[in-house]
Amino acid sequence: MTRQTLSADVYCQLRDLLMSGRVMPGEKLSLRSIADALNVSVMPVREAVHRLVAEQALEMSANRYLRVPKMTVSEFREITSIRVNLEGQATARAAELISPKAMEQIEAIHDAYCKEFAKSAPDVSQLIALNKELHFAIYNQADMPILLQIIESLWLRIGPIINYDMRLGAERVIERVQVGHHDRIVEGLLNRDPVAASEALRNDIQSAADFILKAGVLIVADAIKPVDVE
Repeated sequence: MTRQTLSADVYCQLRDLLMSGRVMPGEKLSLRSIADALNVSVMPVREAVHRLVAEQALEMSANRYLRVPKMTVSEFREITSIRVNLEGQATARAAELISPKAMEQIEAIHDAYCKEFAKSAPDVSQLIALNKELHFAIYNQADMPILLQIIESLWLRIGPIINYDMRLGAERVIERVQVGHHDRIVEGLLNRDPVAASEALRNDIQSAADFILKAGVLIVADAIKPVDVE
């Protein structure tokens, strides 16, 4: 039981690492380095990693090293399209159901995000963590556990790339584009306006996705498919 609990805890920590985008596509990891960082033995790390490999959140090569999967353009476009719809739906539902207490929590996260962004040298890891915290604080208010589970699985796949602009210090970061989108999402929630909140959320996702596609950091061509010969 102790080992199973420890393995589940390691799994949750690795899952959050991936969803929060604190590792990049193509980044190599090792069981030993993870175990040392979490101050646990290799066994629970191995069990947690096997779960994440099965979920396609990590890859294990023939020589047993771990890697965060790289993503193709078509995979990214597909996941982004699904996210726009599902996360937009969750946000619209949240705007209808949100409680005053939950609204205070979301505003507090947003305020922390804005204050960090306003610094001359913001802590990128903190911004990344707050971004995830804000999004899921909103989605939790939709009271749709199955939808939330699906959204989490999408973030597990796309998390390592969605904060590429923050890591790069791109122009849209300097211009605080993300803050503007978050301002409008929070405003929509405050006004209990599902249409406005959902539209602002969709624009947030699409704006980041458009930048990533233009940056050329994804694998352009998928595996070549065999051509049918008559």
